[in-house]
Amino acid sequence: MQNDSSHPRLAIFFHDLGVGGAERVMLQLARGFSDLGHPVDLVMGRAEGPLLSEVPGRARVINLDVGNPLTMFLKLIQYLRTEKPNALLSPFEVTSVIAILAKRISRVSARVVIRISVHISKNKRTRWKKIVEKLVVSKVYPLADGIVTVSRGAAQDLSVYASISPARIRVINNPVISEQLLQAAQQPVQHPFFNADEVPVILGVGRLTEQKDFSTLIRAFDILRKRIPARLIILGDGEERPALESLIRSSGLQDLVDLFGFELNPFAFMKKASVFVLSSKWEGLPGVLIQALACDCPVVSTDCLSGPSEILKNGQYGHLVPVGDAQAIASAIESVLSGDVRHPPKSWLEQYQIDSVIPQYKDLLGI
Repeated sequence: MQNDSSHPRLAIFFHDLGVGGAERVMLQLARGFSDLGHPVDLVMGRAEGPLLSEVPGRARVINLDVGNPLTMFLKLIQYLRTEKPNALLSPFEVTSVIAILAKRISRVSARVVIRISVHISKNKRTRWKKIVEKLVVSKVYPLADGIVTVSRGAAQDLSVYASISPARIRVINNPVISEQLLQAAQQPVQHPFFNADEVPVILGVGRLTEQKDFSTLIRAFDILRKRIPARLIILGDGEERPALESLIRSSGLQDLVDLFGFELNPFAFMKKASVFVLSSKWEGLPGVLIQALACDCPVVSTDCLSGPSEILKNGQYGHLVPVGDAQAIASAIESVLSGDVRHPPKSWLEQYQIDSVIPQYKDLLGI
């Protein structure tokens, strides 16, 4: 369906198209609204990043070409006054503050909806920055026309942290399952760990950050490989890479663990892996966990705040283990490889499909 000027225009405002889950979700929403005929503007501080090639063909990219938050704020005001979108959606903490204030200064009628995808209280800040963050979000976020979180746990955290009434916060699942994902999962994978000897391959996906706690996953794998033959692949990049590489060397795992780096199509890896492991210390609603389930890959996840217990229905659809417990992760992986596989019914995953999510956003955005 072609964009029709009679359909309300949606603007989605964020920094850039880096490799995070939130960026992928924004592209999914852009595709979904475009397919319904809505003009969609992807308004970015800088139109750059590995996911830029994934922008839907009908979406328009607006490059503000700035990195400084103040300049971004001024340029967003200019965009709002010039283009007059009917609604503005912002998926990150800082851009949400900018979006809310820009609407008030520009005096446009656009409905501003902000989306918080993490436990905001867990954001790593210095003590004084944390005080400022809490003050700003408690004063500014309530001025939004709508507030979305991606899980019940994240909603409760935001309500307490920013003193926002729970009635003002709406929980909408991430639309992380699409036909494009299922097609991408069928693509071949060229990696030496996937070969004819059928040694199980364990998979982790995410930024190499403290939050994802891949060091615990590597320690769990070190325990596991002493019991059974196995290989570990971690897809992603980030500031923890040197420390993780050092841990791999000191554990003598150089030939068994591959920090593969960023991969545009992690779904093909999920389809071929024996087990997917989410080792995070905290989350909002981890899309990679849902995507692994959609690719029919058995999962092991930390029972972190928040999302995994909701996604896995308290352990019915995957193994839940304590945060930071390498021994428990290793045992859970071994259980899966021994046949204790817990797959959700297809009907359970429908709540994470774009067709289920778009109507909820349409209602909240008023378009």
